[in-house]
Amino acid sequence: MSNVVLSKRGFERFKTRHPWVYKSDTLSLPQEVGIFPVEEETGRVLGYALVNARSEISVRVLTYWKEASVDILIARVHAALDFRESLNIDADSYRLIHAEADELPALVVDRYQDFLVVQNGSAAMEVYLPEILEVLIERLQPTGILGRFENKNRELEGLSTENTVLYGEVPDTIECREGEVRYLVNPYTGQKTGAFLDQRENRTLLGQYAAGRGLDVFSYHGSFGLHLAGGCDHLECIDVSEDALRRAEENMQLNGFEHVVFTAANAFDRLRELEKAGEKFDTISLDPPAFAKRRKDLDAAYGAYKELNLRCMKLLAPGGILASSSCSFHVSDSDFYEMLGDAARDAGRRFRILERKTQASDHPEMLGVPETRYLKFALLQAMD
Repeated sequence: MSNVVLSKRGFERFKTRHPWVYKSDTLSLPQEVGIFPVEEETGRVLGYALVNARSEISVRVLTYWKEASVDILIARVHAALDFRESLNIDADSYRLIHAEADELPALVVDRYQDFLVVQNGSAAMEVYLPEILEVLIERLQPTGILGRFENKNRELEGLSTENTVLYGEVPDTIECREGEVRYLVNPYTGQKTGAFLDQRENRTLLGQYAAGRGLDVFSYHGSFGLHLAGGCDHLECIDVSEDALRRAEENMQLNGFEHVVFTAANAFDRLRELEKAGEKFDTISLDPPAFAKRRKDLDAAYGAYKELNLRCMKLLAPGGILASSSCSFHVSDSDFYEMLGDAARDAGRRFRILERKTQASDHPEMLGVPETRYLKFALLQAMD
């Protein structure tokens, strides 16, 4: 059994304190998975890491210049839970463990009311999952824990890709609360672990500005729409998926909102139709999918984001509010705000920025690990 031995390039990457070291930057790797020492070519031990030789990200660093064992994982789970408790979140559904940002590589745990959903993309972390589950059960006393394991990354790691109930019982539908809003989640089939929890604070913020005629573009299950409906006199929710809109309608009914219409359509096409018809809206939410999943998609994504924002800007009434988002990691903050500026110029309108936000505080960013910051959210007001 060998330790991890880094190449010179791997050592340089290690020194940046980014927790990922790629297989191509190692000289040798243990063939078993688990926690192992990391050495430079001289044999000096640099730290400890979760290691899987089968993975492209073969080394996920846990410690620098000190030993590590399962005990450090357990301590970090406790620290992550303590941090969430300190946030005083006004919701019963939020992120408990945010992978690298909580120094628990590849591990995500989300809470939905009394249930937990776990995602893990590392075979080395999987070795210690039973001990981690013990901590979660002891601290949180959940009714059930679901493993959302259908992710393709698990297949690349040599892991099972079947969703598995890891503890207790987990129902198909969970009723959750976010501020004054209630919504339904299917933890087995919903996006991510069931819902987009990272936009929670941004949705609540937008709700404070909601007024007049509202438009929710890429509505999905109505997550932004629910907060818009509380302040708007009329709301249209647009999504290409009729199944998603059916859940959005259920969520609206759950909250007693009856002034909402649902349009199953391609968002680009529907926005053009509304513009052609001369429609105007006072509050618009635009939360499109990640158009740039790879760096090579960036140019096409920029054009798509610009087109959508341009259309929404033209639809805004004077003084209206546009909440614009991008969850594409490869679209940087500077790219995002440059795109908004380009769209505003092409729309022939002036906007001021009311808020610049990112993902919610329970999805923290780790300094020096840009992959932990991905969400951009701008709240804009039309000045003319």
